[in-house]
Amino acid sequence: MPSQPEGQKLPDPYALPDAVNQGDQGGQAKNFSVYLHVPYCRVRCGYCDFNTYTNLTMGPGANAGDYPQTLAAEARLVAGAMQRAGLSLPPASTVFIGGGTPTMLAAKDLAAMVDTVAQTWGLSDDVEITTEANPETVDAPYLQALASAGFTRVSFGMQSAVPAVLKTLDRTHTPARVPQVVAWAKQAGLQTSVDLIYGSPGESLADWRLSLEAAVAMEPDHISAYALVIEPGTKMWGQVHRGELPMPSDDDEASKYELADKLLKDAGYNWYEISNWARPGYQCRHNQAYWRQDTFWWGLGPGAHSYLGAARLWNTKHPLAWANQINSGKIPVAGWEHLGAGERATEVVMLAVRTRAGLDIDQLRQLREDKGAGLSQVVAKLIATGLIEPRQALAGRVVLTLSGRLLADGVTSQLLGW
Repeated sequence: MPSQPEGQKLPDPYALPDAVNQGDQGGQAKNFSVYLHVPYCRVRCGYCDFNTYTNLTMGPGANAGDYPQTLAAEARLVAGAMQRAGLSLPPASTVFIGGGTPTMLAAKDLAAMVDTVAQTWGLSDDVEITTEANPETVDAPYLQALASAGFTRVSFGMQSAVPAVLKTLDRTHTPARVPQVVAWAKQAGLQTSVDLIYGSPGESLADWRLSLEAAVAMEPDHISAYALVIEPGTKMWGQVHRGELPMPSDDDEASKYELADKLLKDAGYNWYEISNWARPGYQCRHNQAYWRQDTFWWGLGPGAHSYLGAARLWNTKHPLAWANQINSGKIPVAGWEHLGAGERATEVVMLAVRTRAGLDIDQLRQLREDKGAGLSQVVAKLIATGLIEPRQALAGRVVLTLSGRLLADGVTSQLLGW
Protein backbone atom coordinates (compact mmCIF):
# COMPACT_ATOMS: atom_id res chain seq x y z
CA MET A 1 0.00 0.00 0.00
CA PRO A 2 1.30 3.51 -0.74
CA SER A 3 2.53 5.52 2.20
CA GLN A 4 0.60 8.60 3.24
CA PRO A 5 1.95 12.12 2.80
CA GLU A 6 3.87 13.43 5.78
CA GLY A 7 2.05 16.75 6.18
CA GLN A 8 1.49 18.55 9.46
CA LYS A 9 -0.07 17.18 12.62
CA LEU A 10 -3.27 18.77 13.88
CA PRO A 11 -2.38 21.55 16.34
CA ASP A 12 -5.15 20.21 18.56
CA PRO A 13 -6.38 16.59 18.25
CA TYR A 14 -9.91 17.82 18.97
CA ALA A 15 -10.00 20.70 16.46
CA LEU A 16 -9.52 21.43 12.77
CA PRO A 17 -6.74 23.74 11.51
CA ASP A 18 -7.54 27.40 10.75
CA ALA A 19 -6.89 26.70 7.06
CA VAL A 20 -10.36 25.11 6.72
CA ASN A 21 -11.71 28.68 6.77
CA GLN A 22 -9.19 30.06 4.28
CA GLY A 23 -8.76 29.90 0.52
CA ASP A 24 -10.84 31.32 -2.30
CA GLN A 25 -14.15 30.31 -0.72
CA GLY A 26 -13.14 30.39 2.93
CA GLY A 27 -15.31 27.94 4.83
CA GLN A 28 -18.18 28.26 2.35
CA ALA A 29 -18.94 26.03 -0.62
CA LYS A 30 -21.84 25.67 -3.01
CA ASN A 31 -21.73 21.88 -2.63
CA PHE A 32 -20.64 19.35 -0.04
CA SER A 33 -19.92 15.65 -0.58
CA VAL A 34 -19.13 12.79 1.79
CA TYR A 35 -16.98 9.74 1.13
CA LEU A 36 -17.23 6.68 3.41
CA HIS A 37 -14.39 4.16 3.30
CA VAL A 38 -14.99 0.48 4.08
CA PRO A 39 -11.58 -1.23 4.35
CA TYR A 40 -12.62 -4.91 4.21
CA CYS A 41 -12.11 -7.35 1.35
CA ARG A 42 -12.61 -11.09 1.02
CA VAL A 43 -9.42 -11.40 -1.05
CA ARG A 44 -6.71 -8.83 -1.65
CA CYS A 45 -6.24 -8.55 -5.42
CA GLY A 46 -2.66 -8.71 -6.68
CA TYR A 47 -2.76 -5.27 -8.32
CA CYS A 48 -4.48 -3.49 -5.41
CA ASP A 49 -2.66 -0.81 -3.42
CA PHE A 50 -5.78 0.61 -1.73
CA ASN A 51 -6.17 0.72 2.04
CA THR A 52 -7.84 -2.69 2.36
CA TYR A 53 -7.65 -5.66 4.75
CA THR A 54 -8.92 -9.24 4.73
CA ASN A 55 -8.98 -9.40 8.56
CA LEU A 56 -12.52 -8.55 9.68
CA THR A 57 -11.75 -8.88 13.41
CA MET A 58 -8.90 -6.47 14.09
CA GLY A 59 -10.09 -5.30 17.49
CA PRO A 60 -12.76 -3.18 19.21
CA GLY A 61 -14.10 -0.51 16.88
CA ALA A 62 -12.24 -1.90 13.88
CA ASN A 63 -14.14 -5.17 13.60
CA ALA A 64 -16.55 -5.36 10.68
CA GLY A 65 -19.43 -5.74 13.12
CA ASP A 66 -18.45 -2.54 14.98
CA TYR A 67 -17.65 -0.51 11.92
CA PRO A 68 -20.88 1.48 11.35
CA GLN A 69 -20.92 2.57 15.00
CA THR A 70 -17.27 3.68 14.93
CA LEU A 71 -17.90 5.60 11.71
CA ALA A 72 -20.87 7.33 13.35
CA ALA A 73 -18.67 8.31 16.31
CA GLU A 74 -16.12 9.77 13.90
CA ALA A 75 -18.83 11.78 12.16
CA ARG A 76 -19.95 13.27 15.49
CA LEU A 77 -16.38 14.29 16.37
CA VAL A 78 -15.81 15.87 12.97
CA ALA A 79 -19.16 17.70 12.94
CA GLY A 80 -18.44 19.16 16.35
CA ALA A 81 -15.04 20.38 15.18
CA MET A 82 -16.59 21.89 12.05
CA GLN A 83 -19.12 23.80 14.16
CA ARG A 84 -16.41 25.11 16.47
CA ALA A 85 -14.45 26.23 13.41
CA GLY A 86 -17.46 28.22 12.18
CA LEU A 87 -17.85 26.22 8.98
CA SER A 88 -21.12 26.60 7.11
CA LEU A 89 -21.78 23.59 4.91
CA PRO A 90 -24.88 22.70 2.90
CA PRO A 91 -26.45 19.21 3.15
CA ALA A 92 -24.49 16.52 1.35
CA SER A 93 -25.37 16.46 -2.34
CA THR A 94 -23.51 13.19 -2.95
CA VAL A 95 -22.50 10.26 -0.74
CA PHE A 96 -20.13 7.58 -1.99
CA ILE A 97 -19.23 4.36 -0.16
CA GLY A 98 -15.99 2.90 -1.46
CA GLY A 99 -13.31 0.49 -0.39
CA GLY A 100 -12.28 -2.21 -0.13
CA THR A 101 -15.54 -3.98 -0.69
CA PRO A 102 -18.37 -2.09 1.02
CA THR A 103 -20.78 -4.94 0.30
CA MET A 104 -18.78 -7.20 2.63
CA LEU A 105 -21.02 -5.50 5.19
CA ALA A 106 -24.75 -6.18 5.44
CA ALA A 107 -27.08 -3.88 3.52
CA LYS A 108 -28.48 -2.60 6.84
CA ASP A 109 -24.95 -1.53 7.85
CA LEU A 110 -24.50 0.50 4.66
CA ALA A 111 -27.93 2.02 5.25
CA ALA A 112 -26.87 2.94 8.80
CA MET A 113 -23.76 4.66 7.44
CA VAL A 114 -25.85 6.78 5.08
CA ASP A 115 -28.19 7.56 7.98
CA THR A 116 -25.13 8.82 9.87
CA VAL A 117 -24.47 11.32 7.08
CA ALA A 118 -28.14 12.35 7.06
CA GLN A 119 -28.19 12.94 10.82
CA THR A 120 -24.81 14.70 10.86
CA TRP A 121 -24.94 17.01 7.85
CA GLY A 122 -28.27 16.32 6.17
CA LEU A 123 -28.93 15.15 2.62
CA SER A 124 -30.01 17.32 -0.29
CA ASP A 125 -33.41 16.60 -1.83
CA ASP A 126 -31.77 15.20 -4.97
CA VAL A 127 -28.89 13.44 -3.22
CA GLU A 128 -26.91 10.85 -5.17
CA ILE A 129 -25.94 7.85 -3.00
CA THR A 130 -23.56 5.28 -4.48
CA THR A 131 -21.86 2.17 -3.22
CA GLU A 132 -19.18 0.10 -4.85
CA ALA A 133 -19.86 -3.65 -4.94
CA ASN A 134 -18.09 -6.82 -5.97
CA PRO A 135 -20.44 -9.01 -8.03
CA GLU A 136 -20.10 -12.06 -5.78
CA THR A 137 -21.08 -10.17 -2.60
CA VAL A 138 -24.65 -9.12 -3.52
CA ASP A 139 -27.91 -10.73 -4.57
CA ALA A 140 -31.36 -9.44 -5.53
CA PRO A 141 -32.64 -8.95 -1.92
CA TYR A 142 -29.43 -7.13 -0.97
CA LEU A 143 -29.77 -4.69 -3.87
CA GLN A 144 -33.46 -4.15 -3.16
CA ALA A 145 -32.56 -3.35 0.45
CA LEU A 146 -30.09 -0.72 -0.76
CA ALA A 147 -32.74 0.88 -2.97
CA SER A 148 -35.22 0.88 -0.08
CA ALA A 149 -32.61 2.62 2.08
CA GLY A 150 -32.28 5.50 -0.42
CA PHE A 151 -29.28 4.40 -2.49
CA THR A 152 -29.49 5.63 -6.08
CA ARG A 153 -26.48 3.97 -7.75
CA VAL A 154 -24.31 0.88 -7.50
CA SER A 155 -20.91 0.51 -9.16
CA PHE A 156 -19.84 -3.08 -9.86
CA GLY A 157 -16.21 -4.14 -10.10
CA MET A 158 -16.38 -6.11 -13.35
CA GLN A 159 -12.75 -5.56 -14.48
CA SER A 160 -12.92 -8.11 -17.34
CA ALA A 161 -15.19 -10.65 -19.05
CA VAL A 162 -12.28 -13.04 -19.70
CA PRO A 163 -11.69 -15.76 -17.07
CA ALA A 164 -7.91 -15.81 -17.61
CA VAL A 165 -7.68 -12.05 -17.09
CA LEU A 166 -9.82 -12.22 -13.96
CA LYS A 167 -7.50 -14.93 -12.65
CA THR A 168 -4.45 -12.75 -13.30
CA LEU A 169 -6.14 -9.94 -11.38
CA ASP A 170 -7.09 -12.31 -8.52
CA ARG A 171 -10.78 -11.55 -9.00
CA THR A 172 -13.09 -14.18 -7.52
CA HIS A 173 -16.29 -13.69 -9.56
CA THR A 174 -17.15 -15.40 -12.83
CA PRO A 175 -17.99 -13.38 -15.96
CA ALA A 176 -21.58 -14.70 -15.91
CA ARG A 177 -22.19 -13.17 -12.49
CA VAL A 178 -21.90 -9.55 -13.64
CA PRO A 179 -24.91 -9.37 -16.01
CA GLN A 180 -26.98 -11.09 -13.33
CA VAL A 181 -26.21 -8.50 -10.63
CA VAL A 182 -26.63 -5.61 -13.08
CA ALA A 183 -30.08 -6.95 -13.96
CA TRP A 184 -30.99 -7.27 -10.26
CA ALA A 185 -29.86 -3.71 -9.61
CA LYS A 186 -31.99 -2.42 -12.48
CA GLN A 187 -34.99 -4.33 -11.17
CA ALA A 188 -34.48 -2.61 -7.81
CA GLY A 189 -34.54 0.78 -9.53
CA LEU A 190 -30.85 1.55 -9.06
CA GLN A 191 -28.64 3.26 -11.62
CA THR A 192 -25.80 0.96 -12.64
CA SER A 193 -22.13 1.37 -13.41
CA VAL A 194 -19.45 -1.19 -14.24
CA ASP A 195 -15.70 -0.72 -13.78
CA LEU A 196 -13.24 -2.22 -16.26
CA ILE A 197 -9.44 -2.50 -16.17
CA TYR A 198 -7.34 -2.73 -19.33
CA GLY A 199 -3.69 -3.58 -19.80
CA SER A 200 -3.56 -6.65 -17.53
CA PRO A 201 -0.49 -8.81 -18.16
CA GLY A 202 -1.31 -11.25 -20.95
CA GLU A 203 -4.55 -9.52 -21.99
CA SER A 204 -4.88 -9.36 -25.78
CA LEU A 205 -6.70 -6.70 -27.76
CA ALA A 206 -9.33 -9.35 -28.56
CA ASP A 207 -9.75 -10.03 -24.82
CA TRP A 208 -10.30 -6.33 -24.20
CA ARG A 209 -12.81 -6.06 -27.05
CA LEU A 210 -14.74 -8.98 -25.55
CA SER A 211 -14.86 -7.24 -22.16
CA LEU A 212 -16.07 -3.98 -23.69
CA GLU A 213 -18.74 -5.74 -25.73
CA ALA A 214 -19.89 -7.68 -22.68
CA ALA A 215 -20.14 -4.47 -20.65
CA VAL A 216 -22.12 -2.69 -23.37
CA ALA A 217 -24.46 -5.67 -23.74
CA MET A 218 -25.55 -5.25 -20.10
CA GLU A 219 -26.69 -1.69 -20.92
CA PRO A 220 -25.47 -0.09 -17.68
CA ASP A 221 -25.91 3.65 -17.26
CA HIS A 222 -22.20 4.29 -16.73
CA ILE A 223 -18.90 2.59 -17.62
CA SER A 224 -15.45 3.33 -16.22
CA ALA A 225 -12.29 2.00 -17.88
CA TYR A 226 -8.97 2.37 -16.09
CA ALA A 227 -5.49 1.53 -17.32
CA LEU A 228 -3.80 -0.95 -15.02
CA VAL A 229 -1.02 0.65 -13.01
CA ILE A 230 1.27 -1.83 -11.29
CA GLU A 231 2.21 -0.14 -8.06
CA PRO A 232 5.41 -0.90 -6.12
CA GLY A 233 4.81 -3.19 -3.17
CA THR A 234 1.83 -5.02 -4.63
CA LYS A 235 1.80 -8.76 -5.29
CA MET A 236 1.63 -8.09 -9.05
CA TRP A 237 4.67 -5.80 -8.85
CA GLY A 238 6.64 -8.72 -7.43
CA GLN A 239 5.31 -11.08 -10.11
CA VAL A 240 6.37 -8.69 -12.89
CA HIS A 241 9.81 -8.09 -11.46
CA ARG A 242 10.41 -11.81 -11.00
CA GLY A 243 9.51 -12.32 -14.65
CA GLU A 244 6.35 -14.28 -13.86
CA LEU A 245 4.13 -11.72 -15.62
CA PRO A 246 4.93 -9.26 -18.45
CA MET A 247 4.88 -5.54 -17.78
CA PRO A 248 2.02 -3.82 -19.68
CA SER A 249 3.23 -1.51 -22.45
CA ASP A 250 2.15 2.08 -22.99
CA ASP A 251 1.43 1.44 -26.67
CA ASP A 252 -0.80 -1.53 -25.82
CA GLU A 253 -2.76 0.50 -23.28
CA ALA A 254 -3.12 3.39 -25.76
CA SER A 255 -4.57 1.04 -28.38
CA LYS A 256 -7.00 -0.36 -25.83
CA TYR A 257 -8.08 3.12 -24.75
CA GLU A 258 -8.79 4.09 -28.37
CA LEU A 259 -10.82 0.91 -28.84
CA ALA A 260 -12.79 1.63 -25.66
CA ASP A 261 -13.61 5.15 -26.75
CA LYS A 262 -14.83 3.99 -30.16
CA LEU A 263 -16.97 1.11 -28.94
CA LEU A 264 -18.46 3.05 -26.07
CA LYS A 265 -19.20 6.09 -28.23
CA ASP A 266 -20.88 3.88 -30.84
CA ALA A 267 -23.03 2.39 -28.05
CA GLY A 268 -24.23 5.81 -26.86
CA TYR A 269 -21.78 6.42 -24.00
CA ASN A 270 -20.10 9.84 -23.97
CA TRP A 271 -16.79 10.44 -22.26
CA TYR A 272 -17.02 13.08 -19.52
CA GLU A 273 -13.67 12.41 -17.87
CA ILE A 274 -10.70 10.58 -19.30
CA SER A 275 -11.60 7.25 -17.67
CA ASN A 276 -15.38 7.63 -17.49
CA TRP A 277 -18.22 7.32 -19.99
CA ALA A 278 -21.95 7.64 -19.37
CA ARG A 279 -25.28 7.81 -21.11
CA PRO A 280 -26.57 11.40 -21.18
CA GLY A 281 -27.69 12.44 -17.71
CA TYR A 282 -26.03 9.53 -15.91
CA GLN A 283 -22.62 10.96 -15.09
CA CYS A 284 -21.45 10.19 -11.55
CA ARG A 285 -22.04 13.44 -9.68
CA HIS A 286 -19.75 12.38 -6.83
CA ASN A 287 -16.86 11.95 -9.27
CA GLN A 288 -17.62 15.35 -10.71
CA ALA A 289 -17.50 16.86 -7.22
CA TYR A 290 -13.80 16.01 -7.03
CA TRP A 291 -13.12 17.71 -10.36
CA ARG A 292 -15.02 20.94 -9.62
CA GLN A 293 -13.79 23.78 -7.46
CA ASP A 294 -17.16 24.61 -5.90
CA THR A 295 -17.32 21.49 -3.73
CA PHE A 296 -15.79 20.56 -0.39
CA TRP A 297 -15.81 16.99 0.81
CA TRP A 298 -15.14 15.02 3.95
CA GLY A 299 -13.92 11.44 4.04
CA LEU A 300 -14.86 9.17 6.94
CA GLY A 301 -13.00 5.93 7.64
CA PRO A 302 -9.36 4.81 7.86
CA GLY A 303 -7.11 6.52 5.32
CA ALA A 304 -9.91 8.70 3.88
CA HIS A 305 -8.99 12.14 2.51
CA SER A 306 -10.88 15.42 2.95
CA TYR A 307 -10.79 18.93 1.45
CA LEU A 308 -12.08 22.03 3.22
CA GLY A 309 -11.15 25.66 2.56
CA ALA A 310 -7.40 25.69 1.98
CA ALA A 311 -6.75 22.40 3.79
CA ARG A 312 -6.34 18.86 2.57
CA LEU A 313 -6.50 16.31 5.37
CA TRP A 314 -6.09 12.53 5.61
CA ASN A 315 -7.09 10.04 8.25
CA THR A 316 -5.01 7.54 10.19
CA LYS A 317 -4.53 4.58 7.87
CA HIS A 318 -4.81 1.38 9.91
CA PRO A 319 -8.38 0.61 11.03
CA LEU A 320 -7.42 -0.31 14.59
CA ALA A 321 -5.31 2.83 15.13
CA TRP A 322 -8.12 4.87 13.54
CA ALA A 323 -10.71 3.32 15.86
CA ASN A 324 -8.52 3.82 18.93
CA GLN A 325 -8.26 7.55 18.21
CA ILE A 326 -12.02 7.85 17.82
CA ASN A 327 -12.65 5.87 21.00
CA SER A 328 -10.40 8.33 22.84
CA GLY A 329 -12.42 11.26 21.51
CA LYS A 330 -9.80 12.49 19.03
CA ILE A 331 -10.37 13.40 15.39
CA PRO A 332 -8.54 10.60 13.51
CA VAL A 333 -6.67 12.95 11.15
CA ALA A 334 -3.10 11.72 10.67
CA GLY A 335 -1.91 14.82 8.82
CA TRP A 336 -2.89 17.80 6.73
CA GLU A 337 -1.41 20.32 4.33
CA HIS A 338 -2.14 23.95 3.53
CA LEU A 339 -2.98 24.51 -0.14
CA GLY A 340 -1.61 27.85 -1.24
CA ALA A 341 -2.82 29.78 -4.26
CA GLY A 342 -0.25 28.08 -6.49
CA GLU A 343 -1.20 24.57 -5.42
CA ARG A 344 -4.89 25.27 -5.84
CA ALA A 345 -4.32 26.77 -9.29
CA THR A 346 -2.35 23.73 -10.35
CA GLU A 347 -5.15 21.42 -9.20
CA VAL A 348 -7.76 23.48 -11.04
CA VAL A 349 -5.85 22.94 -14.28
CA MET A 350 -4.96 19.28 -13.70
CA LEU A 351 -8.52 18.27 -12.86
CA ALA A 352 -10.42 20.42 -15.37
CA VAL A 353 -8.23 19.37 -18.29
CA ARG A 354 -9.26 15.74 -17.71
CA THR A 355 -12.93 16.53 -18.24
CA ARG A 356 -15.05 16.98 -21.34
CA ALA A 357 -16.13 20.38 -20.01
CA GLY A 358 -12.49 21.42 -20.19
CA LEU A 359 -10.85 24.54 -18.84
CA ASP A 360 -11.71 28.18 -19.43
CA ILE A 361 -8.74 29.85 -21.13
CA ASP A 362 -9.36 33.20 -19.43
CA GLN A 363 -9.34 31.46 -16.05
CA LEU A 364 -6.11 29.73 -17.03
CA ARG A 365 -4.59 33.07 -18.03
CA GLN A 366 -5.36 34.43 -14.56
CA LEU A 367 -3.92 31.33 -12.89
CA ARG A 368 -0.67 31.59 -14.85
CA GLU A 369 -0.29 35.25 -13.83
CA ASP A 370 2.98 36.53 -15.33
CA LYS A 371 3.18 33.51 -17.66
CA GLY A 372 -0.13 34.48 -19.25
CA ALA A 373 1.54 36.40 -22.08
CA GLY A 374 2.79 33.14 -23.58
CA LEU A 375 -0.45 31.23 -23.23
CA SER A 376 -1.68 32.01 -26.75
CA GLN A 377 1.43 30.40 -28.21
CA VAL A 378 0.98 27.33 -25.99
CA VAL A 379 -2.65 26.95 -27.08
CA ALA A 380 -1.70 27.38 -30.73
CA LYS A 381 0.96 24.66 -30.40
CA LEU A 382 -1.51 22.28 -28.75
CA ILE A 383 -3.98 22.86 -31.59
CA ALA A 384 -1.27 22.32 -34.21
CA THR A 385 -0.18 19.04 -32.61
CA GLY A 386 -3.78 17.80 -32.45
CA LEU A 387 -3.99 17.61 -28.66
CA ILE A 388 -6.88 20.04 -28.08
CA GLU A 389 -10.08 20.74 -30.00
CA PRO A 390 -9.58 23.77 -32.34
CA ARG A 391 -13.20 24.97 -32.29
CA GLN A 392 -13.38 24.73 -28.50
CA ALA A 393 -10.12 26.66 -28.19
CA LEU A 394 -11.43 29.42 -30.45
CA ALA A 395 -14.52 29.53 -28.22
CA GLY A 396 -12.30 30.03 -25.17
CA ARG A 397 -11.95 26.54 -23.72
CA VAL A 398 -9.23 23.88 -23.60
CA VAL A 399 -10.82 20.50 -24.38
CA LEU A 400 -8.69 17.45 -25.13
CA THR A 401 -8.92 15.50 -28.36
CA LEU A 402 -8.66 11.71 -28.24
CA SER A 403 -4.90 12.04 -28.78
CA GLY A 404 -4.80 14.68 -26.06
CA ARG A 405 -6.49 12.35 -23.60
CA LEU A 406 -3.67 9.87 -24.14
CA LEU A 407 -1.14 12.60 -23.32
CA ALA A 408 -3.10 14.56 -20.72
CA ASP A 409 -0.23 14.96 -18.27
CA GLY A 410 1.96 16.50 -20.97
CA VAL A 411 -0.82 18.91 -22.00
CA THR A 412 -1.24 19.97 -18.38
CA SER A 413 2.49 20.63 -18.05
CA GLN A 414 2.49 22.83 -21.12
CA LEU A 415 -0.56 24.77 -19.97
CA LEU A 416 1.03 25.40 -16.58
CA GLY A 417 4.33 26.46 -18.15
CA TRP A 418 6.38 23.72 -16.49
